[in-house]
Amino acid sequence: MVLGHNQYHRNLQEQHFLVEEQPQLPIEASQSAGNAPVVRRKFAKPPVKVACLACRASRTRCDGQEPCSSCANKGRACSYLPSKRGGPRKKKSSAPPSDPDELAQTSPWDPPIVQNSHYEEDGAFSQIEPLALPGAGLRHLDFNPEVQGMFVGMFAHPGEGHHPAVPVSQVSLAPGGKQPTVRAYGSEQDILNAYYEFIHPYFPILPPRIAQPSPDLPLEDAGSHPNSPSDEASLAYQPVSPLSCAISAILALVPLPNIPDSPNVMLRRSYSQTYARLATMRIEADGELIDSVTDPSQALNYARPTINRPPFHPQAPVELESILALLVLSIYEYAQRGNMMKMRYRAGQAWVLAMNLSLNALGPEQDEFTEAKRRAWWMTYFCVLQGSIVSVTPCPVMINDTRFTTPYPQFASDPEGWSILLQAQQVLIASNQFAVDLNRCLKSRSNMQWIYDQMKQLDAWTSSLMTQANAPSSVQRSGDMSIASEFDTAESIRAMSRIKLASSQIRMHQFRAFSDLPGFIKKHFDLAPHGSNVNDPFHIANNGDSNPLECQCHQFHPMGNVIPTEYNGPASDTSAAAASGPVHPHYCWLGPGFPFSAQQSSDICLRAALMISHMVGSLPYPVLLRPGDRRDSTRHPPFGDPALLDPRTQFPRTMPYYAACTMQGSYALLMLVYKTRVAISKDRTANVLYDEGHQSSADQMLDGLSNGLERIVGVISNFSRAFEALSGMRGKLDIIYYSYALILQSRFY
Repeated sequence: MVLGHNQYHRNLQEQHFLVEEQPQLPIEASQSAGNAPVVRRKFAKPPVKVACLACRASRTRCDGQEPCSSCANKGRACSYLPSKRGGPRKKKSSAPPSDPDELAQTSPWDPPIVQNSHYEEDGAFSQIEPLALPGAGLRHLDFNPEVQGMFVGMFAHPGEGHHPAVPVSQVSLAPGGKQPTVRAYGSEQDILNAYYEFIHPYFPILPPRIAQPSPDLPLEDAGSHPNSPSDEASLAYQPVSPLSCAISAILALVPLPNIPDSPNVMLRRSYSQTYARLATMRIEADGELIDSVTDPSQALNYARPTINRPPFHPQAPVELESILALLVLSIYEYAQRGNMMKMRYRAGQAWVLAMNLSLNALGPEQDEFTEAKRRAWWMTYFCVLQGSIVSVTPCPVMINDTRFTTPYPQFASDPEGWSILLQAQQVLIASNQFAVDLNRCLKSRSNMQWIYDQMKQLDAWTSSLMTQANAPSSVQRSGDMSIASEFDTAESIRAMSRIKLASSQIRMHQFRAFSDLPGFIKKHFDLAPHGSNVNDPFHIANNGDSNPLECQCHQFHPMGNVIPTEYNGPASDTSAAAASGPVHPHYCWLGPGFPFSAQQSSDICLRAALMISHMVGSLPYPVLLRPGDRRDSTRHPPFGDPALLDPRTQFPRTMPYYAACTMQGSYALLMLVYKTRVAISKDRTANVLYDEGHQSSADQMLDGLSNGLERIVGVISNFSRAFEALSGMRGKLDIIYYSYALILQSRFY
């Protein structure tokens, strides 16, 4: 009864939240039991459907004007933002997505410089702003598991659990007809085979597979199920290698076909945690000296512990397995646990072990273990940088240390793939550093010329790498086993390189692209207009330093140590001022020296965000073999373009370390929607400047933005089928996307 009453009361509030007092006109009379007249008043007009934010918050009647009479009388800002409760859902577009370059060419976008308007309100930025923060949307699982178990399934997203299962034709069941409940395997070989199907295309820490793909055979009975979330699962088979344990922790999160996602989440989590704990135990055991227990006085005579077991991969030395296991656990801590501190800690452990083995200074000599050692070192380097990128913290290592002389690994099908990926990671680190330096200079209102020079050099570096990443590979797919075995993996690595470079461009250009929106400067850079009251209580409470990220800016390496010397050109001359459009009048002290105009930076952000949405949608989905099937690895994979498949019906892509870049792309797309909304509200003729029978340029661009957002929402939804921490990203994106669906549908008319 209580729940029913609360729901009824909420419904009444939603229907009448615009009403402040009883209506005034007209008057009707009726008779009560005592024949006394009762005055009944009605509205002269029905309530409007688009009440402004101020009237909505105070529950007063709004007339829907711009500005409304209530706000005009009280002298307050009047703005409107769609309700977060929902609204009409946008139908999926059946047309294939446009190419980002073609879209940018066919739909030039040149909005006027935005002035103060009805739509510039903190409410809009309050929705978009969290997408640009470190760990945006990550759900943290590191609290009492008993509490977690109390609420499982109670707050599922609308429609969750109703997604179609993975098509049975694409998956295999365990022999005997019994359906497994958790993805667990009964041998090291089965785990290795599953690694190549689920993990290797996105996170190639091992050399290419030696044997042909075999059917996927999860155990019918993975072990005893825990009675509560705090209990560990009892495993039917315990992997012997720390690497196979860590891989099993990821595989246990991948849902099995025809098993509902929501009821099985806690079970998958429990098995995954059990495998992760077992992996850390195996890592400790591999680093243990036997004499440390039996005869400590003799322990120092041995430089390294001895590991007596067969290698997990024939071409990967057994001493590398602890390093590789820590790399897998680093991504596990980020994507499943939502713990960025532990993510960096695991990567740091791997770094120490790799340096102890001198993997950073390998020579050009070639043997059967060379590729495994090179991948172990450079993936360790990659993960250490990744921890700094997602947390926006100073990198603990020098990214171009002269001690790092180990040659890059190689894909037979793409010799330049690894080099481009690692350089893209370096560019992203430099872009994060640039954003922090920009923030510091903006607050101090000094040294802006140095910022302009750094922006120009960093953009040249990024553009050069993007040209390399977009170039086709010099090797074509063929029947050669060495080429075909990792052809799809090499293509995925190229796509991830583009994702990281595009994210770097957004990070670098976002301030200039949106600097004509004063609300953006206020929310993102904590700047007040020149001459504002420095004794404001907010500034006093924060000692004038309200941005928590800025306190670490002095810990970053100087930019000159990051950007390659070939891009360290001379200081930009005054001709750059010609390219610089005006910023908002309140911030004219920024000066005209930006090497890019607001329109140029907006165009770069548009292309970069669309690039991210296309690339994440093009990554392959895992496709498994059923018992009795055979796959020729020299042929194309048995699925079509991943971008045309519904991500909710496919196996989840694993190792989503690039999820932060995806959120950066969604942030840029939403900011471009907002900026277009403001621009068109000031100049509605921008919507009709097109030939009869053709779409306006604004409509073409908005269609591209809508398709890009929809693809990103689908990708994050696919991630969240396996990784619980990323379900927070999905929920945050869903709320914002459906709120802005009204804007994208209305086209602001």
